[in-house]
Amino acid sequence: MPKKRSGGGLSPTQQAAKFLGVSVLAGAVLAGIALPAFGALGLAAKGSVESFDELPANLKTPPLSQRTTILDADGGQIATVYSRDRTVVALKDISPYMQKAIVAIEDSRYYQHGAVDLKGILRALNKNAQSGGVAQGASTLTQQYVKNVAIEEAGDDPTKVAQATQQTLGRKIKELKYAIQVEEELGKKKILENYLNITFFGEQAYGIEAAAQRYFSKHAKDLNVQESALLAGIVQSPSRYDPVNDEAEATKRRNVVLQRMADMGDISQAEADKAKKTPLGLNPSQPKNGCITAVKGAGFFCDYVRETFLNDPVFGKTKEARAKVWNQGGLTIRTTLDPQSQSSVQASIKKHVYKTDDVATAATIVQPGTGKILAMGQSRPYGFGKDETQIDLSVNQSMGGGAGYQPGSTFKPIVAAAAIERGTPATQTFSSPYEMAYPSPVSICDGKSWRDDPNNPTKLTNENSSEHGPYSMKEATAKSVNTYYVQLISDIGICPVTEMAKKMGVERADGGKMQQAPSIALGTQEMSPLTMANAYATFASRGMYCTPVAIESITQTVGSQKKSLEVPKSTCSRAMSEKTADTVTTLLKGVVEDGTGTQAGLSDRPSAGKTGTTDNRYAAWFVGFTPNMAGAVWVGDPAHKRQMKNISIGGVWNEKVFGGQVPGPIWRDMMTGALDGKSVEQFHLVNIPDGNKGKGKGDDDGDNGDNNGNGNGGLTDGGTDGGTTFPTPTFSIPENLFQGQNGNGGNGNGGRG
Repeated sequence: MPKKRSGGGLSPTQQAAKFLGVSVLAGAVLAGIALPAFGALGLAAKGSVESFDELPANLKTPPLSQRTTILDADGGQIATVYSRDRTVVALKDISPYMQKAIVAIEDSRYYQHGAVDLKGILRALNKNAQSGGVAQGASTLTQQYVKNVAIEEAGDDPTKVAQATQQTLGRKIKELKYAIQVEEELGKKKILENYLNITFFGEQAYGIEAAAQRYFSKHAKDLNVQESALLAGIVQSPSRYDPVNDEAEATKRRNVVLQRMADMGDISQAEADKAKKTPLGLNPSQPKNGCITAVKGAGFFCDYVRETFLNDPVFGKTKEARAKVWNQGGLTIRTTLDPQSQSSVQASIKKHVYKTDDVATAATIVQPGTGKILAMGQSRPYGFGKDETQIDLSVNQSMGGGAGYQPGSTFKPIVAAAAIERGTPATQTFSSPYEMAYPSPVSICDGKSWRDDPNNPTKLTNENSSEHGPYSMKEATAKSVNTYYVQLISDIGICPVTEMAKKMGVERADGGKMQQAPSIALGTQEMSPLTMANAYATFASRGMYCTPVAIESITQTVGSQKKSLEVPKSTCSRAMSEKTADTVTTLLKGVVEDGTGTQAGLSDRPSAGKTGTTDNRYAAWFVGFTPNMAGAVWVGDPAHKRQMKNISIGGVWNEKVFGGQVPGPIWRDMMTGALDGKSVEQFHLVNIPDGNKGKGKGDDDGDNGDNNGNGNGGLTDGGTDGGTTFPTPTFSIPENLFQGQNGNGGNGNGGRG
């Protein structure tokens, strides 16, 4: 094996071999593309270089990755996202100076030679032989375009990128053949246009339009001679000639391009000299990429759209296939986001909860009967800084959210719906004592039963000793009486409740299995605000459940062609009869009129809903609806550590936080703004005769099970109108018997209103 000379250059033998290799390539091209086997050069060696004739006839040209624009329902821009910041433009929209500058510095004989510049190859070979290294390249602009296509096809796969750029004879042969094909099919002007759109200009800018915006905050068609020269010079080494980080080096390179343009006769020497004396004149724009750029606090909704795309098989059979389409970009996605509703949600959140508070809030609005997500917001902004987060507190873990939060008594209407659907009358009365043990056994699915420990039965209480039955369903719902709802679920069994929950799209936020325990009636299973809002939309749509959707339409731009992509549609199914839904709506209307949710009631239109608070005030909820909108508001500590006792939220001091006290007003204000100007629609109510009256008048929320599902949650509203003292629970539950928030959502006494 010949060795290198001491000076590091190629030996005479190596230089001769290199010359011969290039000559062979040149001869092969001249001979009509048929490359003979030259064993000594290894050109036909199996596994190293394919025969020239065996290469695919057509260059696989991937669509150029571009930015994706996400729009709201009215067509307003929410955000732009991209794998590569690129906006494809036609040659007529690129400055003539830019066209001349890139040709002058990258391939000055571009319009004189074919796909391969044989004169340039020989010149480069001579130069390199003299220097003993690689002093000059010989790739034409067409060949560079072909290489860039291979890099684009490789995407973000580092192995494929390395293969597309490796300095091997095999890659060069492929490049030559494809370059000839491209020249024949596209012609010089189209190749130049494609090259300027595909090449990388540094600073996250792919293509000339993005580069013009990045460095000069203008369009490519408006670039002057010195600006064009600067950008053309960057292409050879975007990091070395980066004008943002090394102005001196970039200036030198720009002036080289200007002189080359003068030498080529593109501009006069006087013009070149004048341009060389001008400063770079940078007016950079920061790259704006991703959901962090979203307006109106819609960053989390933007993320939800992305997660929807990456997870839905309608956009590709595999996750990898969907990711490739997303990263390719060029999509215009019109979403379901209603700008009026989104603005109202953000305004209400800002009014009631500060981002610096110890706790946070998340709120979601959906449209009954369609599943359209109209708004999604939270108090902690989208970002990476202090008091910011990238976790969407409104959605399930699989869609970029957290593990969810116990919904407390907001789950009780689902129990009521299951019972009514099975024939239980809304006038059903239970003894509903102040204190009781969980009934045992209670039937669950598969013909089995849940059983309590007979030697140490689990007890629960209502909010205070004055609150005891008998109660009917109407009054028990308004006051959120826990003992009533535990007796109700014990009467009908747990399976009908979990089946109803499934029909209403209610699932644990962490993807876990819904637990078969009586405490489910009190909201011990962790849910997300979107899940609860969409479940209540089922009541508003008179029993029809529709899966949530965020995307209305997608237009994909590939080159100059546009096409519409199929998008996932909401699937609607009947979860309960109209009569059942109307009955539950009537019950929940009483909650906002004369129950725990009076602070959430709307003044200008019918509304209904339910409050919920968990034990030790780790979370508080209000979920409600009108005939045309349903919404959920959660307030709490996402880390489930800060109890909402003796706490300031939104500048207001709270001794104890209840669902009707903090989430309720947030819901009222956001829904008022979202519905402003919308038609006032009426509920389909049913007549529910008053049943037996309980002795206490519920005026606030109660508690739910603690974070282990073992505390004395499940206490209901109650008390008298003034001066009520809420007792502190004194009993305990065997810790090996049930699990809750951090486990499997067991039989904690959760779910006070």
